[in-house]
Amino acid sequence: MEKCILNNEKYYKGVIILGMLLSVLWVFLVDTKPFSDFNYYYKLAGNIANGKSWGSTYTSVGYCIILGAIFKIFGISLLNAKIFNLFLTLGNYILFYNILKRVNLKERDRKIIFTLFVLIPSNIFYNSILATEPLFTNILIYITFVYFSDMKCKYVYLGILVGLNTMIKPYFIIYFFVIFLLELLINKNILNSIKNSLLILLICAITISPFIYRNTKLMGQFTYVSNNGGIVLYINNNSQNKTGRWMAAKDVENSIVKTEEYKLANQTVKNKMLNKAAKEWIKSHPIQFIKLGFKRLFNVYFLADDVFYGFYGTQVSDNNKINVFIRVTIIKNIIFIPAIIFILIYSIVVLKHIWRGETHLLNKYTLYNVILFYMFTSVYFITEGQGRYSFPQIFTMIYCFCGFINFVVKKKSTKEYFIRDGVPFLKSEKIKR
Repeated sequence: MEKCILNNEKYYKGVIILGMLLSVLWVFLVDTKPFSDFNYYYKLAGNIANGKSWGSTYTSVGYCIILGAIFKIFGISLLNAKIFNLFLTLGNYILFYNILKRVNLKERDRKIIFTLFVLIPSNIFYNSILATEPLFTNILIYITFVYFSDMKCKYVYLGILVGLNTMIKPYFIIYFFVIFLLELLINKNILNSIKNSLLILLICAITISPFIYRNTKLMGQFTYVSNNGGIVLYINNNSQNKTGRWMAAKDVENSIVKTEEYKLANQTVKNKMLNKAAKEWIKSHPIQFIKLGFKRLFNVYFLADDVFYGFYGTQVSDNNKINVFIRVTIIKNIIFIPAIIFILIYSIVVLKHIWRGETHLLNKYTLYNVILFYMFTSVYFITEGQGRYSFPQIFTMIYCFCGFINFVVKKKSTKEYFIRDGVPFLKSEKIKR
């Protein structure tokens, strides 16, 4: 038994070493340059490291603050930013492995899930991109690790971590509702569910309050951690947007950004104006909004266009970039399509258990991943669709992909599955409390 455990530990260490070796080689062999938002993050982090402005209220700066601290200690350079990404990737591997150890899976399935997570192309090429996703994902996986641990005051820690991630992506404040739904369905104790989720929300609010105070002071009126929510909603919900992707705000018909009122307003007022205009369009164009929403989800879940970010500024030819894009998209779809099918099937099972009052029989970790998927999906359905937005969900999708494979391959095996509501469930699929 001890020999088997030792061999398993060696396997996981070997996979981690292989994944890190590939990541390091990518960073040093593919000299990616930052551009657009990524270049803004790099420059702002450098300013923060030099004691200059922490940016305007337009966009969230959580990633820039942390990267600025790294620059302050180790110096301002692209290489240091990429090395920081490598440490985040290593942290993701270790955290995800420890999460999987808490899930009572077959060792074979655990190895498959972990290996796919480490070696999926996105976890390799993102090490050279100065995007918010690696840090955001690292904190998200850490949040998951903390939640499924037995540590004391974990809801306080979760609130702090949710606050940090909200500083990176402002919508993440809604994570408290994920915990509320999960605990309500599993434990059927509405008071405890409200108490725990509100504690997360309260600590999150306290964590982000200094920056809300800073933004409010700058604008002279209450201002959230960023002011770009309105522009994102506006450029993605209008009659000129046909793809569900980014477009210039000035290209919107009768664009509000061309008006004198908009030009003279501060960032907070501009944000409110754009939000109002976008919501009015959605109300008056419900069918177009729904169509755009599904286009956005297609962009997020079925395209690997983010691979182009990993080649920006390099000498790689356009043909080679396209070839890599096609291959990475195929790999992504092989994993994501079955995972989404599994999530939809599991959602039906959840509804049946809710109807019968048997939600305590559901698997807590699987349900957590399903609710997390719906949280992200709801945000992207309303806002914007890019391939990079699926990066934080890789660990969820790979887990659900394995669930789909087990569902299809072994659904008739009574030894491995028990049948409930006509749907097979793994007997071994239980979260360790």
